[in-house]
Amino acid sequence: MAIKEHGQSTTSVRQGYQLEASKLEPHLLKTIPGLAVPLKVSQFKLGQSNPTYLLTDANNKRYVLRKKPAGALLSSTAHAVEREFRVLKALGENTDVPVPKVYTLCEDVSVIGTPFYVMEFLEGRIFSDVTLSKVPFEQRKLYWLSAVDTLAKLHKVNHVAIGLESYGKPTGFYQRQISSLSKVAGAQAAAKDKDGEAVGPVLGMDKMTAWFKNNAVQDSTSIVHGDYKLSTIGHPLSDLANLLNPYYVPVIDNSPMGGLKGIPEDKMPIPPVSMLLERYCQQTSQPYPIQNWMFCIAFSFFRLAVILHGIKARVARGQASSAEAKVYAALVDSVAGLALEIVEESQQGKIPSKL
Repeated sequence: MAIKEHGQSTTSVRQGYQLEASKLEPHLLKTIPGLAVPLKVSQFKLGQSNPTYLLTDANNKRYVLRKKPAGALLSSTAHAVEREFRVLKALGENTDVPVPKVYTLCEDVSVIGTPFYVMEFLEGRIFSDVTLSKVPFEQRKLYWLSAVDTLAKLHKVNHVAIGLESYGKPTGFYQRQISSLSKVAGAQAAAKDKDGEAVGPVLGMDKMTAWFKNNAVQDSTSIVHGDYKLSTIGHPLSDLANLLNPYYVPVIDNSPMGGLKGIPEDKMPIPPVSMLLERYCQQTSQPYPIQNWMFCIAFSFFRLAVILHGIKARVARGQASSAEAKVYAALVDSVAGLALEIVEESQQGKIPSKL
């Protein structure tokens, strides 16, 4: 029996997130076979980018509803529950990639106010600790190998064959990302605090982008999960680098940046990164070691630094004043420094072309 973790915990529906069951139930009765009303509605504690609810029907069968946030959205491409439904449906009906079954997508805003979709609820465990400290040591290897195997399985899917040919651009993922992130970072750098002081650029921005242009991995395309949070068409190694990123972060106690770098393999609390990289290559039928792998890791730090830089800009403008936001904003230079360290070691010939 799976253990219920914090990530699957729910509360009563919070203020501002209410669903009108009187409108929802008639729609779901038409679209979900076997559903029994009335529905009990609760809200998951986590996953608030798109409000997510647990629906329990009169027969105690559970479903998950995900919807766009209410009100005007800052971006027309953000919170795209329609894309989530599309990729889950395509994968579930045409591949052996493990995804929840999806039942219905509703784009009629008259039902509950925003587009939404409903999928099956799956029991599981959600871990925020990469070392899996709550799992017996001998099982941690199996968990990590399973994560790598699932990612490899996703990357092997022919997205065109399952109807996702328009899901994203077919080539040039890293080039587009570097260009886009550079522009975003430039806009963020100009943000000013109440004293008129600008946030300033990401540490080493020009040096990093120049190195990226000259050291890119060979172009490749697949469905990518995006650190198990996003989904698009992109470079599969960007996914793998996001997953294995903690192995390249130094051990820092009591810090959100704490990683595994520097721990000897025989003292590692989880499988060494070499084992996981080799496993991925075996599962995707590609050579091991991976050519220009550290480019992928450097880019993952660069991307994270730009994200943290955005938090720093919002803090400066008074739009993200929580203590947590300030903690993450303070990490910009440290994360950018991890990317810069890889760049500089590469320029000094200290990093082999294959790792």
